[in-house]
Amino acid sequence: MDESKKMALIAVRALEDKKAEEISILDISEISTLGDYFIIANGENRNQVQAMADNVEEKLGIAGYEPKHIEGYQTANWILLDYKDIIIHVFGKEDRNFYDLEHIWMDGKPVKKEDLAL
Repeated sequence: MDESKKMALIAVRALEDKKAEEISILDISEISTLGDYFIIANGENRNQVQAMADNVEEKLGIAGYEPKHIEGYQTANWILLDYKDIIIHVFGKEDRNFYDLEHIWMDGKPVKKEDLAL
């Protein structure tokens, strides 16, 4: 399993652990140099959004991956966790609908969680 797939799977599982809603995985490797995967999820409230981001950071840290950059943690409207190869976007529900990253990045290839484990 390549590193970015491994990282993405760890991140998705960490989000699931904190009851993330509507987890989307987009393969952006063929359309962008930003990274290989965008992972997008949302929570119900600020506390859940922060808990989701905390769990992703913890689980990836245990696996030996450190974030390049984290942004938006204090407001928790949109927390961006940049791990170079994968970028995790954790939103509050309203902000996710407003920014609609899936539409902006619609040229990315949707990926199922099961495909990351291959």
